[in-house]
Amino acid sequence: MAAEPAIDPDPDSDSDLDRALRALADGNRRAILRAIRSEPQSVGRIAERLGISQQTASHHLGVLRDAGLAMGSRDGTRHLFAVSTDGLAAVRSYLDDFWPAKLSALKAAVEAREGPDRG
Repeated sequence: MAAEPAIDPDPDSDSDLDRALRALADGNRRAILRAIRSEPQSVGRIAERLGISQQTASHHLGVLRDAGLAMGSRDGTRHLFAVSTDGLAAVRSYLDDFWPAKLSALKAAVEAREGPDRG
């Protein structure tokens, strides 16, 4: 049996994935990502759509930007924010790693339930 890889015991690791997952843990930030996933939005528009202050929206956008989940750009005097798919790719890659093991376990459970007489 192959040895399992070591697990990093430091929960405060400052990796990109850790920052992204911490950012996604907040409901306001997830709501902001939903608001900006279709098209770039200004801070004022985001705040209006979510019913929060512009200061709160700016704070959450800063956390999302620092985590690599959102990016800002300028359009004249407006600062627009959009989803950064690169940041989400790291999260998706991490979560995708769980599926092969789960699918194998599901297959084994179904096969065990069906038994040799039903196959």
